Amino acid sequence: MKLIFSMTLGAAMIVLPSANAATAPAATTTNAKPVNAMTALFGDPAIAKGKGFEIKQSELDEVVTGMKSAAAAHNETIPAEQMAAIKAQMLNRLIQIQLLLQKSTDADKAEGKKKADAQLAMLLTRAGSQEAFDRQLKAVGMNMEVLRSKITQEATATATLTRELGIAVTDAEVKQYYDTHPADFEQPESARAQHILLLTINPATRTPLSDDQIKAKRQQIDDILKQIRAGTNFTALAMQYSEDPGSKEKGGELPSFSHGDMVPEFETAAFALKTNGVSDVVTTAYGYHVIKLLGKTPAKKLVLTDKVPQSDLTIADKIKEFLTQQKTQKLAPAYLENLKKTGNVEILDADLKAAIAALPAATNAPAATP
Repeated sequence: MKLIFSMTLGAAMIVLPSANAATAPAATTTNAKPVNAMTALFGDPAIAKGKGFEIKQSELDEVVTGMKSAAAAHNETIPAEQMAAIKAQMLNRLIQIQLLLQKSTDADKAEGKKKADAQLAMLLTRAGSQEAFDRQLKAVGMNMEVLRSKITQEATATATLTRELGIAVTDAEVKQYYDTHPADFEQPESARAQHILLLTINPATRTPLSDDQIKAKRQQIDDILKQIRAGTNFTALAMQYSEDPGSKEKGGELPSFSHGDMVPEFETAAFALKTNGVSDVVTTAYGYHVIKLLGKTPAKKLVLTDKVPQSDLTIADKIKEFLTQQKTQKLAPAYLENLKKTGNVEILDADLKAAIAALPAATNAPAATP
């Protein structure tokens, strides 16, 4: 279920760069901390305040910078005409979090810590190693301590909101959703593979290398394939030669993928292999690959007790989270608006105040972030 299994980090808005160069190469990023320079030049005024809190310009800038860096890491940009609304939404969310944290109980904080630990563990698993994770965080101007704090605050605020609204989801509701959405729980055939990639494009600009460079890369990948056919360890060669930074440290191993997840040339070659089989050289828009299939998982219907990939949660747990968030989105806008009034919230920046006033009412509810 793409909606249920998707994951964002709410106010932190950290979308870490994908490490899968079979889908897209890594981008080159620069200057992880432009916020510090802006603060030094223009100061750090409070842009919003309420009972017991205030939000500084630097806090909003940090969130927005993280979003821009994350977009750049995926070779995307945020349109300038959308920035005012995005800043308003992010400031609104930062205010909501501060108001909710003031109402948090010890139980809410414990639940927030539990959820934050689980999210961080999943992100670390996806990154492949602590070193790779730290590198991805640095690319978006983050470190582990800051990210943990942001995720914990977000999760604690969400737990508080759920309790304050009195929301509960029964096992019967979970079962009903499962029974009425059968197609959502069909798990397609998937594959696990290693690959060695030699790029034929510049990963930062996505422009092709020179003809001589491409020719040299072809000769190199042909030589690597000969070594594999002669019995040289695939993992060792991937760690030595692969130019996919996301999988290189893991011996070229990629996350499990299904049909449609990879570029067509890569997918066709991978699914055509038998377990432990090695492909010929595969050419994609990104370069030359050699693929080793580690295994396939046939299509099946997921049951409620099945575990979600890269998580300790079951399908039932994720449905329950999703249904909780659906109920929250219906009830939260009025509650949060009242919370802002009783919390004497003031938007001190005129432009941001106007932008928040222009937001639709639905944005006062937290986004679904299972």
